[in-house]
Amino acid sequence: MQRYQSYALGKWFDGEGTETNLYNAITGEKIGETSSLGLDYAAMLEYGRKTGGQVLRKMTFQERGRMLKALALHLMTKKEKYYQVSAWTGATKVDSWIDIEGGIGNVFANASLRKQFPDLSYYVDGTAAPLSKNGTFIGHHIMVPKQGVAVHINAFNFPIWGMLEKIAVNLMAGVPAIVKPSEYTCYLTEVMVRDIIDSKILPEGSLQLVCGLGRGIIDHVSSEDTVTFTGSAHTGKLLKALPHIVQESVSFNLEADSLNATILGEHAVLGTEEFDLFIKETVKEITVKAGQKCTAVRRIIVPENMIDEVEKAIAARLATTKIGDPSFEGVRMGSLASQIQVGRVRESVELLSQSQDIVYGSLDDFEVFGADKNVGAFFSPILFRNNDPFNKTDVHNIEAFGPVSTVMPYRTMDEAIELARMGKGSLVSSIVTPNDKEAMEYVVGAASMHGRILVLNKDCAKESTGHGSPMPLLTHGGPGRAGGGEEMGGKRGVLHYLQRTAIQGHPTIITKITQQFQVGAEMPEANPHLFRQHFEELVIGETVFTHKHTVTEADIVNFANVSGDNFYAHMDATSLDGTIFEKRVAHGYFVLSKAAGLFVDPKKGPVLLNYGVEEARFTKPVYPGATLGVRFTVKEKIDQEKRTDDDIAKGIVKFLVDVYDEEGETVALATILTMVRKLDQN
Repeated sequence: MQRYQSYALGKWFDGEGTETNLYNAITGEKIGETSSLGLDYAAMLEYGRKTGGQVLRKMTFQERGRMLKALALHLMTKKEKYYQVSAWTGATKVDSWIDIEGGIGNVFANASLRKQFPDLSYYVDGTAAPLSKNGTFIGHHIMVPKQGVAVHINAFNFPIWGMLEKIAVNLMAGVPAIVKPSEYTCYLTEVMVRDIIDSKILPEGSLQLVCGLGRGIIDHVSSEDTVTFTGSAHTGKLLKALPHIVQESVSFNLEADSLNATILGEHAVLGTEEFDLFIKETVKEITVKAGQKCTAVRRIIVPENMIDEVEKAIAARLATTKIGDPSFEGVRMGSLASQIQVGRVRESVELLSQSQDIVYGSLDDFEVFGADKNVGAFFSPILFRNNDPFNKTDVHNIEAFGPVSTVMPYRTMDEAIELARMGKGSLVSSIVTPNDKEAMEYVVGAASMHGRILVLNKDCAKESTGHGSPMPLLTHGGPGRAGGGEEMGGKRGVLHYLQRTAIQGHPTIITKITQQFQVGAEMPEANPHLFRQHFEELVIGETVFTHKHTVTEADIVNFANVSGDNFYAHMDATSLDGTIFEKRVAHGYFVLSKAAGLFVDPKKGPVLLNYGVEEARFTKPVYPGATLGVRFTVKEKIDQEKRTDDDIAKGIVKFLVDVYDEEGETVALATILTMVRKLDQN
């Protein structure tokens, strides 16, 4: 009998006795057992902080991002193994694809975030705040990795995605993790973790695994640790309220199952593409993963005059959905994850049946293909109808975590919004409509009680990822019943694992700390010219002070001829009455163009190309007779990896372009982006 193990303190651990027997959800066959008894959670936390954490915190964001990319590439080579084991959870090939390749894709997406972070082990947040009259005292913010561990307590429905979408974020931030998957599907998580550990891509101590019940896993967390919980709102709130969690101010992210809704717009009438999209998307949300998704549609809110057509169309489509062994030809819906889940969903359906009517499906009378429904964890899709959802409110309070949903009517968009909000906080809702005004009204009215809203119409349908798919670069979470937490969210998610700290001091020391030039800092003159220096040789703050140029009317006329910009303020001195200009004014883009002519060293050298301008602004009018100079300063450096062996070794350098006049006042500011060759490519 297979013994599924935990990975703790650098070794695989059997656990004492048997806490949980593990079963194939399709055949009912016992596939193994597991136990977490005997694990020392205090030691695991300390091991993560001291062993994995110390290495991760010293790595830069660029290094962490490359590490995640390597991990994702490695796991993709192993994916067929995961599909084989995933089938034991009752998943179809599509269900498994969401879990496996969706999870690995999440790691890829988080790896790409390195481009939004500096080549430092910490993050510089926002811009400097001036704190003194003469500019010798400023403030800024940095964000450093918390010196704790992320403890992830995950649900049974996504054994791989649930782990990868969380650890990708904390690892990118430089924080190690302890993962506790559901004991019922931990065997799939364990298979992948073995491959991760064997690959040695992650530093030892970065990832530990708890298979089994994991009782006591958060008893020893402290203020720098983070706990995330995915599962029932009731259990999550109990854990979040534990005295030591509150006393230690432990960051606790709760992502709970919610009563998500989909709304059919009044303009999506029978015969429109949007009506058909609504039916297709709703049925998909009922049947994918057998409805075992925290984002699945539980409430189907439709115009009162279309409820019969919607009910009929959904029932007809459900009737074509074969239930059974996913390896059996034609089967489109597998089983629930375990017999325990069957009992829980059945109980919820029986409660809901007391206040609303089943219009499709049966608890007992349904056909299963290629398997025995008496031993497998199978459940028929159930469609309820509730004609009075404002008074029969069980549907807004009870969730059957399976292929169960309720159709209900609304008369006005205000009613539809109110019904959606009666879920008391949801991860996601969607509106399907061809009418932009209707969509806008729903989104603005419902957004405060939803973490995500999908607006679906025929224009985006082909590329839409659908109602039930949280995306790595968007926030996943929701208010109220949904837990009030946030996961993923791109850069936002990474920042959850960093401590924001305000720093104050002279611009020179703030420049040293942030590795970004701050106005007012020392500006030693560059020697040689900055365009003669390789990436490694450039020093933040070093500056080229250029020659001067006096602007003439001929400059303005010539630039207008070249650019085609004949705006009156540049070309017609008789039209300036009532404007802010005293006389013809030079084009702002002429000022920047002339600045480039002043600061560029034209000879071939380490600078490969200029490829962009950021934060350009014109701060003072430039009239003929003004004399301009440029302070050209190394502002920030960002390392860049070679994509191939033949690629040129290079980095990104941001230069501050400060154009000033004869009075020493800045007339234009911009940041230019350049690619600069490294020393090993001559």
